[in-house]
Parts: sequence; C-alpha cells; structure tokens
Amino acid sequence: MATDKTSKLDLLITQLDLTEHIEQFKSFFSRHSSLYIEGDQELHFRYIKALDKVEFKAPPKVADFYNIKGHLKKRGVLNFEQIFEIVKVVRYFRYFKNRELDGIIGEWMSKFEVHEKFHDVEKYFTSDGKFEENLDETLFGLSARIKEHKNNMSSSMKRMMSSSKLAGYLVDTQIHYVNDEECLLVRGGFNHVLKGAVVGRSSGGFFYVSPDSILKSKEQIRYIEQEREAIFYTYAKEFSSTLSEIQPFIAYIDKEFTKFDNYQARVLFARSKNLQLVKSKNDSKIILNSFTHPALQKPKPVDVDFSKNILMITGVNAGGKTMLLKSILSAAFMAKYIIPMSLNENKSHIGTFKAVLSIIDDPQNVKNDISTFAGRMQEFSKIFEYKSALVGIDEIELGTDSDEAAALFKVILDDLVKRGQKVVVTTHHKRLAALMADRDDVELMAAIYDEEQRVPTYEFMQGIIGKSYAFETASRYGISNTLVNEAKSVYGDNSEKLSLLIERGSQLERELKQKHNQVDDKLSELRLKELDLKEQKEALFKEIENQKNELKNSYALAIDEAKTAARAGDTKAIHRAMNKANEKLPKDKKEIVPNDYVFQVGDFIKYRNNKGSIISIKDKKEALIEVGGMRLRVKTKDLKPTKNIYVKPQTNIKVNVEKKAGLKCDLHGMRAEEAEETLDKFLSDALLNGWDEVIVYHGIGTGKLSYAVKNFLTAHPKVKKFEDAPQHFGGFGAKIVTL
Repeated sequence: MATDKTSKLDLLITQLDLTEHIEQFKSFFSRHSSLYIEGDQELHFRYIKALDKVEFKAPPKVADFYNIKGHLKKRGVLNFEQIFEIVKVVRYFRYFKNRELDGIIGEWMSKFEVHEKFHDVEKYFTSDGKFEENLDETLFGLSARIKEHKNNMSSSMKRMMSSSKLAGYLVDTQIHYVNDEECLLVRGGFNHVLKGAVVGRSSGGFFYVSPDSILKSKEQIRYIEQEREAIFYTYAKEFSSTLSEIQPFIAYIDKEFTKFDNYQARVLFARSKNLQLVKSKNDSKIILNSFTHPALQKPKPVDVDFSKNILMITGVNAGGKTMLLKSILSAAFMAKYIIPMSLNENKSHIGTFKAVLSIIDDPQNVKNDISTFAGRMQEFSKIFEYKSALVGIDEIELGTDSDEAAALFKVILDDLVKRGQKVVVTTHHKRLAALMADRDDVELMAAIYDEEQRVPTYEFMQGIIGKSYAFETASRYGISNTLVNEAKSVYGDNSEKLSLLIERGSQLERELKQKHNQVDDKLSELRLKELDLKEQKEALFKEIENQKNELKNSYALAIDEAKTAARAGDTKAIHRAMNKANEKLPKDKKEIVPNDYVFQVGDFIKYRNNKGSIISIKDKKEALIEVGGMRLRVKTKDLKPTKNIYVKPQTNIKVNVEKKAGLKCDLHGMRAEEAEETLDKFLSDALLNGWDEVIVYHGIGTGKLSYAVKNFLTAHPKVKKFEDAPQHFGGFGAKIVTL
C-alpha cells in the first residue's frame, strides 16, 4: 500500500515538472525521509520558521536507525560503523544544545539529556569515526608492532632495489601494490637473483613479484590484525550490550533527529535558492502572487485568484495554459508538504486539500490498447473516489467531439464540485466555457495574445473567454501563409463570427450577472440602513420620552417644594425651600468656550444673561464691556463670544422710570423681617442689572439686625461671599457683598 502511494506521488511530481526541484530538495536531508512530516503541521511550521531565524551548520549524513534498533532489540552485535551513526546524532544535538538558543528551538534542545552509559561508548570514537586505540594499552602495543613490521618491509624493499645484482632486471624503482601486496616490477629471468611469488603481469609483459624476504613480516602483520579484530569485536559486544540497555534513549534521539532533519532540510534549501517557506491554510482558497514554477528558466511570475470552485483557462495555443495549471497544482502540492517555493508569501494564500490530482498526459498508447477519450474516462472515474481534492485537467476535450463533450463535462464538473472538489481546467471548448460561464462558482481566465506581434504574451486576464488563435499559431510555427489562408476560407467567416459571438455573449452574460449581484448588494445595504435608521429613530423617541418624564418629575418636585415653602409663611423658610426647588430643577448646560479663543475689541459678547460688546482689553485677561448702557470691567474668562448683533441702547429718548436699586442698600431702623424683604428685593434688582458687588448698611446697634443680615446673606444662593466693609465705608456696620 505504501509503495502504491509512493508511486502515485512520484507520478504527480513528474506530471507537474517538479522532479528536479524535489531531487534538489531531498539532497539537503541528512538521511532518506518521506516528503510529508507526520503530526501537527501547524506546530511543525512554527518550528521551521523559528529554525529559519537561527544560523547553524548542516547535520552530518546519517544512516537510518531501523536495522540498528532491530539488532539491539534482538541483543545482536553492532559494528563500529553502526555505533558511530548513533554517536554522530548525539554529538550534533549536543552542538545545538551548547548554543543555548532562545525560543521554542532552545526549549526543544534543552530536553536532550545524554544517558550516562552512552558516554562510556562515545569516548572511544574520534570525530571522523575511527576507534581511539590510545585508550587501550594492548591495542596501542599491537599498532606499534604493525608499524614496526611495515617499516622493516619498506627497508627490505629499498635494499633490494639498490642491489647491483637486481638492477639489470628492475623496470623501475617504485614499490607497486597489486592485490594489496607490495611488489617490484621486473623483467623475465629475475628468478636467478630474486626469490618471490609472481602476483601479476603488466601490459608490457613484465612481472609483478612479491619478494619472499617480506613474506614473514606480512604473516606477522596478519596475526597481529587478527588479534586486533578479536579485541575490536570484544569492544563491539560490550558497546552493543550497553546500547541495548538504553534503547528508549536511542529510539528518542532517532525520532527527534528525523523531525529535525525535516526542518533543517527545508530551511537550508530555502536559503540556498532564496525561496519562501509557506504552509497551506485551513480553507480551499488559492491566491498566488508572483509565483514562479521551478522548472522554468526565465518564467513570468503568475498572479491568479482561484477562490471559486472551478477555474477555466482558455485562449491561445502555446500561450502557457498548461503551465498555469501546473503552477496552481504545484503551489498547492508544495504548500501541503511545506516545500520551499518562489512567490510573494505576504500576498499569497494557499488552501489545504486532502489530495492533489492531475489528468494531464494522453493515455493513448499501444501498451494500454485504449483510445484517448476512453483513457480519459478511466482517469475521471478514479477522481470520483476522492473528496476535498484539488483536480487539474489539461485539455479536457481531448479525444472526442466538442459539442457532446461540452454537455458531458459540464455534468461531470457539476458532480465533482458537489463532492467538494476544486477543479482547474484548460480547454478550447468555447461551448463548454459558455455553459459554465454563468455560474457564480466558476472563474474564467484567458491567455492574452499580442495580435500586433502575433505572439502569445504568457500573461492571463480573469473574467473572459479567450480565443485559440490556431491560424496565427500555425503561421508562427512555419506553416505557409497559403495553407493558413486556405484553412481560414474552409473554416469560413460564419464560424469565426459564431466563435466571437459565443465569447462576447458569455462575457456580456457574466457582466450582466455581476451587475445584478451589485444591485442586489446595494438593495440589501439600503434595507440594512433603513432598519438601522428606524432603530435609531425609535431609540431617540424613547430617550425623549424618558427625558420628558424626568422633567415632569423634576418640575413636580420643584412645585411641591415651592408650595411647601409658601405654606410655611416664614420668609427664611420660603427662601430655603426655593433654594431646594432650584437645586432639583434640571441644570442648564453651560456653553463651553474654547480656552484658546482670543477676544478682540469690538467683538460681540454675552456676559451672564446680557449681551454687549468689548470696548477695550487689558492683558487678554480683563476687558471693559458695554452692557445695557453700562460699562463694566470683567474677566475675559467670564465672557462668551456671540454672533448675535448687539444693538447699542439709544439715549435720545427720555423715559421716567422708577429707580429700583443702586449699588448700596441702607437698612438702618428696620426690623429684621422688614430688612430681609428689602435686602432680598435689592439683591434681585442688583442681579438683574448685572452688578457683581454691592454694599449693605445695617449699623451696629444691638446686633440683631447685623445677625439677621448675616444669616440671610449666608442662605442666599446667588451670594458668593460677603465681608465687613472698610472703615471709610462703614466698618462693622456694613457688608461688602459679592454676587
């Protein structure tokens, strides 16, 4: 089953022209591994992106641990090469751990704790995997003896080559190695002066002779080597026994290294070719921006929005339709397996599909003994077995009549979409494209043709049905103009016009449908706005009713307080009740004057409840204003700008009016109640006239009148403060009142 799945994957890679790209990617693995990483793809991608931010050296090439773990499970004996494979993995993880990295990579590496027993094995191996013989006294001595015998052999050979007796038979003065034997190259007749065994013949008819004088040394070396091998085997048994005891540790580092190898291969491959690392999203939308297929040498970047269920690519022959189809499928395939690719990752979006399927090649051949159309039908029947797959079909009409095919493939495409498939189709079937064009889930895309230059541009436009330009393509590739013109004549103007009408009619139908959709969207938007306004109106009406009720309640309370005060009969009680009533009345919202407003001479202003104009300004803080025929010096912060035109009172008409109030009030000789009434009327008139400071004379006497005035001023809501007058204004017998 796994082999069948692998063969299908290899076929898809071949069909999509990704073979070279995938082989280059696989070369970055430290050991053979499948393209797909088992487990949580989102988590894998987080680790890959985190590793991409780290500079690191590539891990060494490492063998698979499958046989190693099998031997250990059966208590078998590993050779030194197999043991060193484990050592390489441990040393690489130690290298990463010693770097003390931050983030999830650092957390991951901190989990690697080398088993104590493993150190007893690891120390016997050099960095290149050779056994450290210096750690064993016997092995060290045996190595020294072998070296001594080899030196004796070398000295013996040199003496023979310098011998005058042998000089006439030597072809050259070199030591040759034939079948791992040290030899001299000599001419025939050498046996009179040299005893030895012939181990070979040269192309010139000379003899390779191994002298008898070194045979004894060779034999000694063989004995020593056997002794060494016995010691090595003892160590191998001991190491294998130790490793058998820590099998969980070995299984753990094997699993983690496989995972790490998948991560590092993707990171280093992307860096080597300046590619992007992209993972598929949890939907079926495909948007490619500046995607380039790795098989093309000088590609034009692909931009395509394939958010709908079906994408139909039409247009000029040899205009890149098939490569666009392969690009879409390749991007989905590489995103599924997190294989680096070239695109704008910030503007691209690639969905997830359970399978990526392609119907690209012509299935007709002698071996299959099947027609093109029949072969296509066989391939289509297999697609129906899948759900949530991305399907690419090149030249969907291949092998049958176009009118019949249009009806058949429309039904097939409908059924595939119902099964959750997403389909990319290239076709010259204008009839099929026209049948599918009015659907909301179908996207049209046409290859663009440069009619002036008479060449395809390898660019695409969405939303239209493209023309095939068969005659122009034939002419461009060497078919004589005479034949092309004759073909046009046979084809006829009516057929050409019919094709144009189909293309234009399909385009108009799509445009009309889009406009209908836009109108529907606008109507829905207006309905929503109407409902929103209605809700706002109801909310405002409700708010107004609530405010009315609050005002009614407030006024009712104020009236009740006033009635209570009137019934009391006591003037002080009336004033206190009125003050309470005033407090319960709704407060007027004061107009907020901008702090940065700068008043100018002549500006119309509002001071309290009176309107007037500014006559002069002092230091921007004080102003002399004219209000109601009077001039007052006030602070500018108490003024408000107004656009109402202030009309200066006319003074040419004499009117006899009763003088209601002056700046002083004399209460001498009055009883307390009479004084309070007089003082209350005086303060009301002063407030109406806009005065902010007055003087009240009450005398000293027995102190009763002074006490009554003080209590009244304290209770009055419009009195800001009051104090005894200066000596020249009456001293303790008068009060300066600020309103």
